[in-house]
Amino acid sequence: MRLKGKTALVTGSTSGIGLGIAKALASEGANLIINGFGDAAAIEAERAALEGLSGGKASYDDADLTKVDAITAMFERADADMGGVDILVNNAGTQFVSPIEDFPVEKWDLILALNLTSAFHTIRHAVPGMRRKGWGRIIGTASAHSLVASPFKSAYVAAKHGLVGMTKAVALEVADAGITANCISPGYVWTPLVEGQIPDTMKARGMTREQVINDVLLAGQPTKQFVTVEQVAALASFLTRDEAANITGANLSVDGGWTAA
Repeated sequence: MRLKGKTALVTGSTSGIGLGIAKALASEGANLIINGFGDAAAIEAERAALEGLSGGKASYDDADLTKVDAITAMFERADADMGGVDILVNNAGTQFVSPIEDFPVEKWDLILALNLTSAFHTIRHAVPGMRRKGWGRIIGTASAHSLVASPFKSAYVAAKHGLVGMTKAVALEVADAGITANCISPGYVWTPLVEGQIPDTMKARGMTREQVINDVLLAGQPTKQFVTVEQVAALASFLTRDEAANITGANLSVDGGWTAA
């Protein structure tokens, strides 16, 4: 297995895209640190399954990524238990849909903290160890909203644009150290995050559930299909390969053609 001996930290990985990426990396032999919230029994089942896939170690860290001290402690545990982080996937995120004049300030602060600022802290902790080893992979789960905007998503659009910009800057800083830094920007993937924003979008736009799915979520994707978790995870896995060593500073779209227009 080509990632045997490497350790991957995937934030926001107890479900959805993050868990899919964790599974893809585990299937290549990587040790995993998963992070996020959810039912304790379900998380333990996924952790054990990851060990079965990799034949290595998998741990769960419940760090609250909106808290700087919690992120620092998570990396201290990763260093002590796993020998550091070789692959960092900044996937954690949340969403809220509202007109700007009604957008709750606390929701803005939460989205920026989780979707953007947490990635700044994870990257700054991961890079020194990657430099020492002369190898590292940093991957951000951005969004088609890192390239284009949609109404009622001011905080999310701002955060995803920021994540891509920061990741590009990091790519330039670490380009001579055997480290790559890229973003993947999916279109709409059927995940709990997407499903959860449907009621708010129904309210904001005065639409039915079916109208939101067909006329909002899939309206901009020419394929008229949701992107799958497995498709995003496969691209993340490829970015860890030696063949991807010269792909850095990129923002790779997986959006059914949404941003091609």
